[in-house]
Amino acid sequence: MKDEKKQLVRIVIAEDEAIIRLDLRESLEAEGYVVVGETGRGDEAIELARDLNPDVVILDIKMPGLTGIEAAKVISDEKIAAVLLLTAFSQRDLIQDASQAGALAYLVKPFQRSELVPSVELAIGRFKEISDLKEKNDALLENLETRKIVDRAKGTLMDQFALKERDAYRYLQKRAMEERLPMKEIALLILEDEA
Repeated sequence: MKDEKKQLVRIVIAEDEAIIRLDLRESLEAEGYVVVGETGRGDEAIELARDLNPDVVILDIKMPGLTGIEAAKVISDEKIAAVLLLTAFSQRDLIQDASQAGALAYLVKPFQRSELVPSVELAIGRFKEISDLKEKNDALLENLETRKIVDRAKGTLMDQFALKERDAYRYLQKRAMEERLPMKEIALLILEDEA
């Protein structure tokens, strides 16, 4: 029985050579992955990724429409899915271009089935790490913005009513509890009133 975690992994394949695409599909499905879409074009790969919301998009570098690197950039910029690039070339400049485009793993053709699973899992793991870091970063930025707004509102209250800082803070806290609103919302109301 295959790992149940992999059974939940949804993959889009973009490879312009039909035989390689079929081999990829069979290899992935034999390992318990679910292939939800296939194409031979880079531009269609982006649309499939947007429509199907896969966990991983496997892109060949050389494709009509858009190259795999161009498609990888769009998919990565939009944070749709992890990107694994597949190519017959292992030149250093291509690997650097792939990395800069947001590819999280790279597999050189002809590949062995034993290389495919680690590459897919690496891409998924790195995508999750990046997503988690982005969430934490967004939360920190939101907390910083809230703190700045609350501090400005405290300053306004201190100036208008000659309050001490802790009393201004307690006022904001109490009003937030009474009105059942976040402190940031109360602080914004106070700053709007001042304006």
